[in-house]
Amino acid sequence: MRTASERRELLKAVYEGARECTRCPLSQTRTTVVFGAGNADADLMFIGEAPGANEDRMGLPFVGQAGKLLDKLLAEIGMERGDVFICNTLKCRPPDNRDPHPNEIEACQDYLRRQVDLIEPTVICTLGNFSTKLLREDTTGISRLHGHEEVRIIGPRAVRLYPLYHPAAALYTPSTLEALRTDFHRIPELLALGPPEQPEQSEPIPELDDPADPDEDEDEDEEPSTRGEPEPAAQLGLF
Repeated sequence: MRTASERRELLKAVYEGARECTRCPLSQTRTTVVFGAGNADADLMFIGEAPGANEDRMGLPFVGQAGKLLDKLLAEIGMERGDVFICNTLKCRPPDNRDPHPNEIEACQDYLRRQVDLIEPTVICTLGNFSTKLLREDTTGISRLHGHEEVRIIGPRAVRLYPLYHPAAALYTPSTLEALRTDFHRIPELLALGPPEQPEQSEPIPELDDPADPDEDEDEDEEPSTRGEPEPAAQLGLF
């Protein structure tokens, strides 16, 4: 079994790999890779959709109005950002905040699965449709699933998966905010249940391998965009 220190060092290595990632075209338009932030030993993990403009500029997840709402909801259950880990399905901002494309989700999901493997959360709250559908491997929408927890195997681990409305969807819709708040207040109850029973035989999730770039021959002399990339400490200092 890996110690917390070992897991943290492995998480840093995943972050370093993500900072240099060129698996999809978003690497050419991003300002910063938004890997995630918070407690690397957290029992509670939040997974959103993708970075927005503020996140892309600052290199941190959920720093806009949706992030402020998330902070408020955490405070209502006696928690703060330092108690949890927050990240997104995509680590790079899609242009104009459009929805993630399937090839982008496919290219980025290994980073997310490694984060889950190394942080070892008890409860994962998926925020909105994209992270919920990815981790459930199902197309059922958030409007039907929110507030209904289930045990899911993600990589080598069993977790309590708890879909929630995305805070951004609740900002201007009172009924959605009410539903989000009601669901959010059940999180302490789920954490109190402790980790679900783990699979008897779990194997380490494979290390990340860079897939072949179909455009490599055309762009082999083109340098990946690193404009505005922060030093590793900008995000790693938070976990």
